[in-house]
Amino acid sequence: MGFMAANELEALAIKYAKEATRLDQQGAKGLAIAYYQKAIDAFLKLVNLYPDYELNKIYIQRAKMYQERIKVLRGEISEEEIKKEPISESKTESKSTFSAFEDLVITEKPNVKWEDIAGLEEVKKAIREAIVYPTKRPDLFPLGFPRGILLYGPPGCGKTLIAAAVATEIDAVFFSVDAASIMSKWLGEAEKNVARLFRAAREAAIKHGAAIIFIDEIDSLLGVRYNEVGGEVRVRNQFLKETDGIMDKGKNWPIYVIGATNKPWTLDWGFIRRFQKRIYVPLPDFETRLKIYQLYTQKLVMKDVDLYELAKLSEGYSGSDIRDVCQAVQLRVVSELFESGKYLDKNAKPRPITMEDFRIVISQRKPSITKEMIKAYELWAESFKAI
Repeated sequence: MGFMAANELEALAIKYAKEATRLDQQGAKGLAIAYYQKAIDAFLKLVNLYPDYELNKIYIQRAKMYQERIKVLRGEISEEEIKKEPISESKTESKSTFSAFEDLVITEKPNVKWEDIAGLEEVKKAIREAIVYPTKRPDLFPLGFPRGILLYGPPGCGKTLIAAAVATEIDAVFFSVDAASIMSKWLGEAEKNVARLFRAAREAAIKHGAAIIFIDEIDSLLGVRYNEVGGEVRVRNQFLKETDGIMDKGKNWPIYVIGATNKPWTLDWGFIRRFQKRIYVPLPDFETRLKIYQLYTQKLVMKDVDLYELAKLSEGYSGSDIRDVCQAVQLRVVSELFESGKYLDKNAKPRPITMEDFRIVISQRKPSITKEMIKAYELWAESFKAI
């Protein structure tokens, strides 16, 4: 049982690390930091839960690497300093709690554009109507405009990128918060830190024109609870108080709270109604899958690959599923190069990727989202959608 749990945690940490690397490469520093932090948390949780586990040294080393990368992205140190001055074990331990406000809230002006997100035109339109138009011409909205936006749907379909893209569109300061971290690490100082988050957002809105508070896995914070401890109740109540404050019709704060969840049915109704816009982010349709393949195969060397056919074969796949397929295909041809021994020749390159490579990989990688899960999202949307 312990071994299986450890493997699940490790898989989660690796997933977060992959996403962090992808966002890092795209230049989305704040989001990359958030996902590096999630990977660190998962690895350190492994170390704490299984102190005698044989892979702990590797977990700690990976956590150190991601800590250093976070420092580089924040501008605290340079890449050269990493090579010269490795982190000491004591520093790693002192940071393992990650309880500081700055470690849980990532603040940036992201550089993610609408064109970086394939498809989802209806979702983009709804977001523009809810946030972009009121921010640019608030005088045209005498009855006010939505401040709470809920993005819900299957994992890996672009909810985080949508939030970052709208922040870019209105040139807003982007506060990225992991709700699970709030609930697990802010207890004790929870209310103060929630208040501090919203105060920082108000200051940013005044100084820069607009602010967006993006809360990932918001069900961890606002889900239905049957056995809450006092700290959880207080942090939820403080969050409710703060959101009601920015949604007050008498105030014209250019501040928006965007929550993302893969489990909307677990949300407490008292909080659901605070999100005036509740937008379903679905699995990509054919056209969107085609655009995603075009995006992820740009740098691949291919021969006679029919992206239209791939889009058909990938029905039911999420955007992240398709990214994983493209990565697996590239790994397939690189592995062949290594196994043949030709990699020793520095000029040797993998063979071009073929349609058959894609077919084999797709046959071995099923969608991460089941039809039953999609039905659950559609049923919830029928009851609670608000576009």
